[in-house]
Amino acid sequence: MRHRSTSRALYELLSSMRFAISLLTLLGVASIIGTVVKQNEPYNNYLNQFGPFWFPIFEKLGLYSVYNSFWFLTILGFLVLSTSACIVRQARPMVKDMKGFREHARESSLASFAHQARLPVSRPAAEARAATLAYLTANGFTTRENTREDSVLLAAKQGSWTRVGYFLAHGAIVLICIGGLLDGNLPLKIQMALGGKQLTTGNQLIAQIPPESRLGVDNWSFRGNVFIPEGKSANTAVLNVQDGILLQDLPFTVSLRKFHLEHYESGMPKRFASDILITDNASGKSVEKTIEVNKPFEFAGVMMYQASFEDGGSRLRLLGHDLRGGSRPPFPAEAVVGEAVALKEAGLDYTLELGSFRAFNIENMAVDKPEAEAGSLARLDKHLGSGARSPADKDMQNVGPSIQYKLRDSAGQAREYQNFMQPILQDGAWYLLTGMRNDPSAPFRFMRIPMDDDGRPDSWFAIRRVLLDTARHPEIARRFTATALGAEAGPEVLGRMQETTARTLELFAKGGFESLGKFIESTIPEAERDKAADVFIKILEGSAWEAWKMARTDAGQPAIAPAAQHARLLRDTLNATNDSLHYGAPVYFQPTGFDEVRATVLQVTRSPGKPIVYLGSLFLVLGVFAMLYIRERRLFVLIKDSGEALVALSSNRKSMDVDESFRRHRDALATLLNPAPRP
Repeated sequence: MRHRSTSRALYELLSSMRFAISLLTLLGVASIIGTVVKQNEPYNNYLNQFGPFWFPIFEKLGLYSVYNSFWFLTILGFLVLSTSACIVRQARPMVKDMKGFREHARESSLASFAHQARLPVSRPAAEARAATLAYLTANGFTTRENTREDSVLLAAKQGSWTRVGYFLAHGAIVLICIGGLLDGNLPLKIQMALGGKQLTTGNQLIAQIPPESRLGVDNWSFRGNVFIPEGKSANTAVLNVQDGILLQDLPFTVSLRKFHLEHYESGMPKRFASDILITDNASGKSVEKTIEVNKPFEFAGVMMYQASFEDGGSRLRLLGHDLRGGSRPPFPAEAVVGEAVALKEAGLDYTLELGSFRAFNIENMAVDKPEAEAGSLARLDKHLGSGARSPADKDMQNVGPSIQYKLRDSAGQAREYQNFMQPILQDGAWYLLTGMRNDPSAPFRFMRIPMDDDGRPDSWFAIRRVLLDTARHPEIARRFTATALGAEAGPEVLGRMQETTARTLELFAKGGFESLGKFIESTIPEAERDKAADVFIKILEGSAWEAWKMARTDAGQPAIAPAAQHARLLRDTLNATNDSLHYGAPVYFQPTGFDEVRATVLQVTRSPGKPIVYLGSLFLVLGVFAMLYIRERRLFVLIKDSGEALVALSSNRKSMDVDESFRRHRDALATLLNPAPRP
């Protein structure tokens, strides 16, 4: 007996409205988390975002894949049970109420209705009954009568199908949750929990991935990506799961014939599409199709979407500039994106790992104007809301191709670099940009290599080579001293100036401006440091000019005349030379050409729950409309033999039109039951 009571209590809890609302609230909170936190990203991204303390906590809670987490699927399962139990529990009384007319209602009960009125009846009871029945039928009511000893009750109703909306809406919740369970990778999670499937890393060939990290073609639900270079084929998809991957075998092979990429005038992508050939592995049947964004294609129960595009193994031509000093000429090199090249030239012992190539780079090249120059309207724009035009000027331009690579030394340590192929205009001058970072999560720090009058970086390399060559510092110091002081200065003054210049070049060659700054702080009083810094900068600029003239003489080039643009080039040369001392690489690779190979990234999904979710969504819309727009009305007319009638109206919802509806029926029945006498 106690067991039955406990079971009954659990059933009532499971089928109660408060339990279902609690589950829906939890799903709402989970959906908010899944919207705020990017889902199914690489774990390194989450570690960089949340830090080492919160990262493992959020991982245990499954916040990085909320919709596939065990607790989310458990909530969906309980919501299915709860809503189903609620439907079963309410079905019998609701169906009974839909079928019933309540023709046995008592007069005292009808008299207590909010909308009721007593009317006189001048017609005989039989005529009044027939006229009322005809009126109710004409107004869309279904009527049932109950004859009593001294009266007859006509019980009419309309709009009882509004209760169907309840079953449609609650059934929709069940269907949508079942669809979510079918697409929630629940079988895969069970296999992984039991040890049937294991994650693997992506740093290996597909043929080397073991069977325990593969999913067969009979897997009923998955979502992954297929990477296909132009002219290549693929029949497996990569599923990102936690901090590893699984391979999903596909029942067909996809070949990329051609990848189309169109751009706006600014260089931003306007359209990208893939011409593919799909071949069924079992029958050999082939289908040609063009897939683009928002135009997916389904084959063998698998839906394919155009997700993105990447480099497919472009071949790049590079020119390596040795930054270690000396007169070693630049050397050519070739590399393929995704491959590693050993660098053994001129004593180098490095590995070049080319990570990516981008033929287009869209950057905002607008120059921020000072507030005073922008004017009062521009200052006002800063305070406008989000619906107003952005106060920041934008000038989106394509700055040309770039490469991104890692340079790894013999000890396994690597730095990452990003080099642009074309000069970029900044602050009125042209520069080649090369960025460096030690940590993949950190932003690139860029060095700007100035371009000379011929639009080439050769002058910077030549000046830098002479400027950092300690063997040529005495000659640079002698030339600068002779130019700065002239022949009138005495030998002692010339000697001190040469010594100061040579010392300045020595400090700069060791650590750039940082070494000079430390020397000034350690040897010169604080009050005179700014003046001393200006002197050292002038010495460096003059020495750079002499180094440039010496480099041109070494190359057999004519002398160069002083000019304003040359003075700026020398300042930019000193800045870039200082940055190059902290570049962290013995060689700079300048991109000179490329043979681009594109690759498409298709998202492939098998979602058995999708049609069920669509059906549930349709039921939900129909159910809501039925509950909102189908109004149930019950009209009772009690005709008494005593010459009186009681009219009562009830509705499932209180609304403004209920009063008007009751007044209309009341007045019409009053006229009907009391016809005017014929003249």
